[in-house]
Order: sequence, then C-alpha cells, then structure tokens
Amino acid sequence: MRILCWNINGIRAADKKGLFDWFKKESPDILCLQEIKAMSEQVPPHLRNTPGYFINFCSAEKKGYSGVATFSKEKPIDL
Repeated sequence: MRILCWNINGIRAADKKGLFDWFKKESPDILCLQEIKAMSEQVPPHLRNTPGYFINFCSAEKKGYSGVATFSKEKPIDL
C-alpha cells in the first residue's frame, strides 16, 4: 500500500503547478493533502471528482486557512 502525504500550501495553486498530473502518475492508494486553503466547493472539479478515489475534505471554518483533503482508493469505514 502506498500512502503519500503532502503539505501543498493551497490546492488551487498546487493544481496550477501540476498536482493533478502528478497525482495520476503516482496513483497512490491514499493521498493526504494538508493546507489546502479552500472550501470543498472551491476545489477544481477534476480534483473533487477524481475517478477511482473516495474523497473527503475538511476545510477550516475561515476561508483561505488550513484544511485537509484525503483521497483513497478504498471506501473509508467512516467519514
């Protein structure tokens, strides 16, 4: 099982720098992203709906702060 973890300092900025292509190439079983700095509705659609992954976002209450995202190939027991 491959678990990758990355502090991306903003999911939208990371996406502009190739996050999605890197993610597809690496194809981890679980990807944990910290500091996404976005509400789930602000995440680009191709990341929000990544085929083959169950996705969970936990955004900070204040927009533009913190937040994490978890992508997993297997359905989590509990969200």
